[in-house]
Amino acid sequence: MAKELQVLNALDVAKTQWYHFTAIIIAGMGFFTDAYDLFCISLVTKLLGRIYYHVDGAEKPGTLPPNVSAAVNGVAFCGTLAGQLFFGWLGDKMGRKRVYGMTLMLMVICSVASGVSFGHNAKAVISTLCFFRFWLGFGIGGDYPLSATIMSEYANKKTRGAFIAAVFAMQGFGILAGGIFAIIISSAFRTRFDAPAYEVDAVASTVPQADYVWRIILMVGALPAALTYYWRMKMPETARYTALVAKNAKQAASDMSKVLQVDLEVEEQKVQQLALDQSNSFGLFSKKFLRRHGLHLLGTTTTWFLLDIAFYSQNLFQKDIFSAIGWIPPAKTMNAIEEVYRIARAQTLIALCSTVPGYWFTVAFIDKMGRFAIQLMGFFFMTVFMFALAIPYNHWRHSENRIGFVVMYSLTFFFANFGPNATTFVVPAEIFPARLRSTCHGISAASGKLGAMVGAFGFLYLAQNKDKGKADAGYPAGIGVRNSLIVLGVINFLGMMFTFLVPESKGKSLEEMSGENEDNNEPGEQSSYNNRTVPV
Repeated sequence: MAKELQVLNALDVAKTQWYHFTAIIIAGMGFFTDAYDLFCISLVTKLLGRIYYHVDGAEKPGTLPPNVSAAVNGVAFCGTLAGQLFFGWLGDKMGRKRVYGMTLMLMVICSVASGVSFGHNAKAVISTLCFFRFWLGFGIGGDYPLSATIMSEYANKKTRGAFIAAVFAMQGFGILAGGIFAIIISSAFRTRFDAPAYEVDAVASTVPQADYVWRIILMVGALPAALTYYWRMKMPETARYTALVAKNAKQAASDMSKVLQVDLEVEEQKVQQLALDQSNSFGLFSKKFLRRHGLHLLGTTTTWFLLDIAFYSQNLFQKDIFSAIGWIPPAKTMNAIEEVYRIARAQTLIALCSTVPGYWFTVAFIDKMGRFAIQLMGFFFMTVFMFALAIPYNHWRHSENRIGFVVMYSLTFFFANFGPNATTFVVPAEIFPARLRSTCHGISAASGKLGAMVGAFGFLYLAQNKDKGKADAGYPAGIGVRNSLIVLGVINFLGMMFTFLVPESKGKSLEEMSGENEDNNEPGEQSSYNNRTVPV
C-alpha cells in the first residue's frame, strides 16, 4: 500500500464501538420505512377494493381492477428505481451526508401525503395515492445506495459485512411493525365499529370509518424515519468521501477524531499526492473502469435482478397459501376490517417465522462464511425448493399435504434472506472506488428493482390458469402456477451462475478491493482489484 491514509486505516482497524450501532440504527430507519410501506400496501389494496370498487348485488366484495392494482403496487417500484439511479449518482457528486437528509424528508412527507390522498371519487383518490407513492418510492430509492455506502465507509474491515447486513435487516423489523400495527388498528376499529359479514349485508359490511384504517396505517410509516432526521444531520460526512473524493484531509481527520475519539494526524501531503495521481481518476464509462470493474458490475446487477424476480413473485402464492391452510376464510364471510386483521395476522406470522430470522442469520455468519459462500448457498437452496414445489405441484394441492407446502415455501424465503437478498445489497458497497461507489450501488439496486417489477407483475399474468375461464377476473390465460414455479427455479439457477462474477470482500479494506491506494500499476501487472471470486 503506497499511500495508505492513517484516517482510513484507523477506521479499518477500529474496535466495534457505540458509533457503529448508532450508524446502523440511523441508516436502517430508511429500510424500516421501506419495508413497512411495501408490506402495508398489500393490506390496503384489499380495503381500497371494498371501499371504492363496491358493485351493488355482486356475490363477492369489490376488488381493485388489474390495471389499478398494478398501478397502486407498481408505482412505488418505478419511483424507487428512479431514486436509486439519481441519488446514487448525486451521493458521489455532492457527498453522502448532504443527500441523505433529502431522501429522508421526501420519505416522511410522502408517507404522510399518501395517507391524506384526497378526492370525491375512486379515480381521484387512487390517482393522488399513486402520485405520492411514486415520490415516496423515489426517496426510498435514494436510501439504498446512500445507507449501504455510508455504513461500508464507517465500518471496520473485520465486521463490515455484518454492519451493512444489519442495516438491511432493519427491513425485517419494518415488516413486523407493519403487521403488528395493522393488527392493533384493525382490532380497535373492529371492536368499536361492529359490522356484519359481506354475505349478510354487503353495504353495511364496510363501515364508513374503514376509510380511516388504511390512511392511518400508511401515515404511521413516516414516524420512525422522522425520529432519526436529527441524527442523520448530525452525522459527519464519511472520511473516505472527504479524503478520497473531496480531497480534504484536514476535515476527514477532524471528523473521524471526534467519531473514534483518538487523535489523527492531518495527512495533507498524501491527499495531495492522491489528487495528483491520475491513475485512479477514471470515470464510469471509461475503458479502465470496464477492465477493472466491468465484470464486477455485471455480476452485482445480474444477481440482484435475478434474485428480485424470484423474491417479489412470492406475493402471488401468498394468498393461495393463506386460504389453503385456512388462515384466511373466503372474503364474503368477513367484513372489511376483519379482512385487514386476518391478512395482517397471517403475513406477520410468515414474517416472524421465515423472513426475520433469515436476515439475522446473514448478519451472524457473513463475516465468517464470506459473501460469496452465503450467496451461492442461498441461490442453490432457492433453486432446490422451487423445483421441489413445482415438479410435484399437484401433490402439494391436496389438503393433507398443505402444511408441507407452507414449510417448503417458508424455507425458500428463509434462504433468500440468509442468502442473496442480503449479500446483493452488501457487496456493491464494498468493491467499487469511493468516487463511484454510491453510483454503482445505485445501478445494481435499480437493476434489482427492475427484477422486482418482472417478479411482481410479469408473474401475476404468467401464473394465471391456462384456461381463460379459470383465470382471475380481467386477466388473460397464463402458463399456470406449476410452470411459473419451474421458471423461477431456472431463474435462481442462473443467479447461482452469475454469482461467480462477484469478488469476495471478506476481511479486506475498501481500498484493497477497489485498488484505490495502489501504486500506478504497469499494464498486465497483477493488482488487488483482480480479486479471486472464490475464497481461498
